[in-house]
Amino acid sequence: MTTSARSRASASRKPAASAAPSGPAKSKPSKPAVPAAVDTDAAPLQPAPPRPAADETLRLVLARLDDMKAEETTTIDLRDKSVLADTMVVTTGRSNRHVGSIADRVVEDLHKAGVRTKVEGMPHCDWVLIDAGDVIVHVFRPEVRSFYALEKMWAPRDAGARRAS
Repeated sequence: MTTSARSRASASRKPAASAAPSGPAKSKPSKPAVPAAVDTDAAPLQPAPPRPAADETLRLVLARLDDMKAEETTTIDLRDKSVLADTMVVTTGRSNRHVGSIADRVVEDLHKAGVRTKVEGMPHCDWVLIDAGDVIVHVFRPEVRSFYALEKMWAPRDAGARRAS
């Protein structure tokens, strides 16, 4: 095949270019005006007080954990540490099956109460995380809990974590 035949063949494979629109070009929309400088003398934001819904969610979670015989349940107040949640609950199940059962029942109770949840870790059930908005629940197997030691990372040394009764 000659060079000119190759160029004709490649040109025939290319899609035809559309004709450029004629007429005046459209101008881009103008950007909104930049706000004036931020007032640096404004009072700092204060954390919002806990909502009753968060307290009710926590009560519901702790009651179910007690019913399911979860062990070493600890609650950690996160209001001054994180905007992710108000409270973290850390608890232990005796086996993968126990961890999965605890998580299933907690999620079931929360759904019945109208609380939307997101769950991670269910297939393996070594560590199941339940995000219920204002309350985050971690259900561990004993070995996994001691390995990650979430309480040491989140609880203050003096008093933030407390054993749930």
